[in-house]
Amino acid sequence: MRRLARDVLLMAFATGVSRLLGLARMGAIANVFGASAAYDAFLIAFFLPNLLRSLLAEGALSTAFVPIYAAMRVRKEKHRGRSESYEQGVPENTEDADTFASSLLSWLLILFPITVAAGALLAPIYVPFLASGFGEEKLMLAISLTRWIFPFIALMGFAAVFMGILNARRRFFPSAFAPVWFNVGMLIGVFVVVRAFPDAPIYGLAAGVLIGGAGQLVSQIPSLRSLGFRFRFHLAPVHPAIRSLGRRMLPAVLALAVTQVNLLVDNKIASYLPDGGISALQYAMRLFQLPLGVFAVSIATALLPRLSEWHARDDHERFSKGLGEGIASTGLVLLPAMAGLLILGSDVIRLLFQHGTFGPADAARTAGALFAYSVGLLPYGLIFVLTRASHAVGRTALPVIASAVAVAVNIGLDLALVDPLAETGLALATAIAGLVNAVVLATLLRRRFDWRPMVRIFGAPILGMSLLMAAVVFGLRQFLGEAHAALAVFVPMLGGLVVFALGVRFTRMWSLVRGLGRDEGVA
Repeated sequence: MRRLARDVLLMAFATGVSRLLGLARMGAIANVFGASAAYDAFLIAFFLPNLLRSLLAEGALSTAFVPIYAAMRVRKEKHRGRSESYEQGVPENTEDADTFASSLLSWLLILFPITVAAGALLAPIYVPFLASGFGEEKLMLAISLTRWIFPFIALMGFAAVFMGILNARRRFFPSAFAPVWFNVGMLIGVFVVVRAFPDAPIYGLAAGVLIGGAGQLVSQIPSLRSLGFRFRFHLAPVHPAIRSLGRRMLPAVLALAVTQVNLLVDNKIASYLPDGGISALQYAMRLFQLPLGVFAVSIATALLPRLSEWHARDDHERFSKGLGEGIASTGLVLLPAMAGLLILGSDVIRLLFQHGTFGPADAARTAGALFAYSVGLLPYGLIFVLTRASHAVGRTALPVIASAVAVAVNIGLDLALVDPLAETGLALATAIAGLVNAVVLATLLRRRFDWRPMVRIFGAPILGMSLLMAAVVFGLRQFLGEAHAALAVFVPMLGGLVVFALGVRFTRMWSLVRGLGRDEGVA
């Protein structure tokens, strides 16, 4: 039996390494480019390929792929006499799930080159829309960078299928560690390739995106081979599970699309702010995403194949309990992280980014945005878990509804808050929209699965210990006064972690941690 706690910890470790390298990458970028017009242009150029990665690759494709692949494996075991049921909506055939994966990869070999060519050729049309506040020179730079970066979506598309296969087989570490190589590639771009472009070093960063994307793709191949997966080119006839995947992907794409509208609107409005507005939001977003990527995504990703298998077996009691544990575990890690970012965020920015061309004014703008983003940390973590649960049971319309409500809230708040609060207002709108999204999604999902008992048991202790930890962190930070940034960050952080860890060990929260070590399902 593989244990959920082990899988989450392995993924958290791998993702943590990646995120730490990501912070090093952001620090290097801040040192070389600061919050500048060139980096603003790069972020706009990276926006659409990265958006398509979220929509069609690591988002909808991977999320829709895993339940189908997992259910096909359960179906295969049923025919061996080892299974009692399977998920409805998956084609009734006994073909190997790896045949389905090979067929999908074969179609992607045709579709992605077309996508890349279209993205590069049409850049002069859509980039001015994304950054309508840019001047002519800055806009032309963004268009040129977009053409450099667009092949990234193809690399990530194939990497997402590899990740889906590994996750469905509960091999989480290789795919969780793969983004490390993306960050390595970006660092190579910042430190090495930029020297080839003395007049426009930002092109070195664009080349780093492609180097990193290739590394993320290739690094997963040995693990796939160790599982026995062998690619076989196959287009016709179309595998029946491809049609099922398409049906599942459509609502997933819609849900993610309305979410990505938030980023599009933020960037478009921020393009009218003084140079560095988009950059400040990006630096803050990277710090905001650190605990989300390390913990919330790890929990949600490890839960998805398990929830899919429990639903395929009609084990609704285990599904509800597992979902409740996932929600409670998300609160266990993100509430204290939220408290830490709210109190220490400005010191973290000063420590990581305030050097080179990144000055105190840039740090102040980024700190305001980070403080506002941090308000939405727990809601966005819950969205990851609840969205996976919706896809595991085939209720793919629920995330679309929740996201549509949230994006309307975000756009309205963007327009209301940008004038008085600038970047901070845009970040606060994003945080509040995340809260709305989580509340709507939880309300819709609870009608079918009652996860609330687990939350009632652990909610109060988690909140109480998080508040106590916040008090300790705040007290230590006040005591240190004008200390060096490293001391100002690490001493309060370690003190808070010790208090929270002791609270977990000697309260009922410990039973939640121990409960994660019990797991059943398909190996």
